[in-house]
Amino acid sequence: MQNYIIRNIAVVNEGRTTVQDVWIKDSRIEKIAPNITVSGNYKEIDGTGKHLLPGVIDDQVHFREPGLTEKATIYTEARAAVAGGTTSFMEMPNTKPAALTQELLEDKYAIGKAHSLANYSFFMGAANDNVEEILKTNDKKETVCGVKIFMGSSTGNMLVDNYLTLETVFSNSELLIATHCEDEKIIRANMELFKKEKGDNLTAADHPLIRNVEACFESSLVAIQFAQKHNARLHILHISTARELQLFGNMLPLAEKRITAEVCVHHLHFTSDDYAQYGNLIKCNPAIKSPENRAGLWEALLDDRLDIIATDHAPHTWAEKQQPYMQAPSGVPLVQHSLLLMLQYVQEGKISIEKVVEKMSHAPAVCFQIRERGYLREGYYADCVIVDMKGASKVEKENIYYKCGWSPFEGHTFPAAITHTFVSGHLAYENGKFDESVKGQRMLFNR
Repeated sequence: MQNYIIRNIAVVNEGRTTVQDVWIKDSRIEKIAPNITVSGNYKEIDGTGKHLLPGVIDDQVHFREPGLTEKATIYTEARAAVAGGTTSFMEMPNTKPAALTQELLEDKYAIGKAHSLANYSFFMGAANDNVEEILKTNDKKETVCGVKIFMGSSTGNMLVDNYLTLETVFSNSELLIATHCEDEKIIRANMELFKKEKGDNLTAADHPLIRNVEACFESSLVAIQFAQKHNARLHILHISTARELQLFGNMLPLAEKRITAEVCVHHLHFTSDDYAQYGNLIKCNPAIKSPENRAGLWEALLDDRLDIIATDHAPHTWAEKQQPYMQAPSGVPLVQHSLLLMLQYVQEGKISIEKVVEKMSHAPAVCFQIRERGYLREGYYADCVIVDMKGASKVEKENIYYKCGWSPFEGHTFPAAITHTFVSGHLAYENGKFDESVKGQRMLFNR
């Protein structure tokens, strides 16, 4: 493997930014120091004026393989992730078939090993009738990121609404339990009311009223009650409402929290005001809601009630999204542009670059106890990204790497550029070009 020295670059790590040299050797960070001198074969990269960040770890993506490969594949979406500075991902189980058995779960790991340019892990899926399979994952707690429970509408048979199932999983799982929290009964009741009022004339603007604040809050409250009862390790995904924030605290260090929460980039960026422009393109579950909810999410992100920034990357074909509201599927492709979006907010003074690194790299590593990733530390894997904060990145059809071929950011210019992405020491992406000769690695966990 080629070794590298990155010279004179602003290293952003653990709350500080310092200009250093970084020596990458045999997949790992060998040394971080001023003026590194080494002998032997290495390639030198001039980092003057640029920043080196730990690679983003996205704890919630849907890469659609197996079974839904007209939308995306692990190969295409991992490639897009790397182009956007995401070096590791954790992928959700609602594929076709869903990852509801140990055999089906390991099939996904085999696809990742063969085709993923980024490091990978896959969640074990929960259903009302697969508790025995879920609990077998306890034997894989060092090699599987967690158990995913959909406590709201989802693909196939993955809605878990049986309280006995929830009781058993929360009381017996030794892995982190990640939940999608929306109350199905509330959603169904709202849908019936809106159908009676508007018939077939529902639009994306109705989405946050059907999948409303109450549906999110009630479901999150139930999940937290189960977790507290059994001292389970709970991580609630994609918080979208200001009301839910009262359920989370910031009094403990992240490593000591038993209940954590995530916010996604689209809930930090868009509001219900944007449905007029984007329509079904930003239809997602949980829904993008009113501006006061976005304001609350930002406040909670900055004061550490929200622990992680992720994407919930969920691609669908352009044709699917052009259907009427009731037929158009929920989900937005985001993994290629999440870091660029947050760097835009750095440029706007909304958040510091150190805080972005904390929430997108350090916190996922701590939250999931990921082994030797998420930080720029000597001895850790060299998952890192070179960013030009003086550059620009215009999103155009030809540079969108998602298989679906579209993005809600098409036509937008981000005020930063990702120039290099290293995955476990391999320079996988450089200025628009990929080197796919080395694949990513299966992530391991300190449990």
